[in-house]
Amino acid sequence: MAARIHIDLARQRMTLYRGEDALARYPVSSAANGAGERNGSECTPRGRHVVRAMIGHGAPPGSVFVGRRPTGEIFTPEMRANAPRRDWILTRILWLSGCEVGRNRLGEVDSMRRYIYIHGAPDDVDFGRPGSRGCIRMRGRDVVELFERVAPGTPVQIDG
Repeated sequence: MAARIHIDLARQRMTLYRGEDALARYPVSSAANGAGERNGSECTPRGRHVVRAMIGHGAPPGSVFVGRRPTGEIFTPEMRANAPRRDWILTRILWLSGCEVGRNRLGEVDSMRRYIYIHGAPDDVDFGRPGSRGCIRMRGRDVVELFERVAPGTPVQIDG
């Protein structure tokens, strides 16, 4: 039986399921601007998605990604101090694609073209509270665990 992911924006919680069994629950941090689908909104899109691509297999924890490519850097507190407002993308990326035409797929509401990810973030992020620029942020160890338990095509439902 295949895995599926449910993200509850109101509770800032992700649950990984296999069938009806909850395998794991993780605190997350979604968009500071709330829920929304429009391009440029910096909101987290709702509805049915799939994991379209998985990036970062084997990368060391804390690996910094820019444009979905590792920079070769490992995140440090000094990096945070030098760029305190940056929404860091670390460790692993699960790139989402919307499944609902007109809601989160195609046109001005396309989650994949908006570069909406589930990704690792620094451990000092206030998980359990919104704060990202649209993506779903997770602790590094949690995103590694999730990455190992899912595959491209895994369904992702975002509610809130």
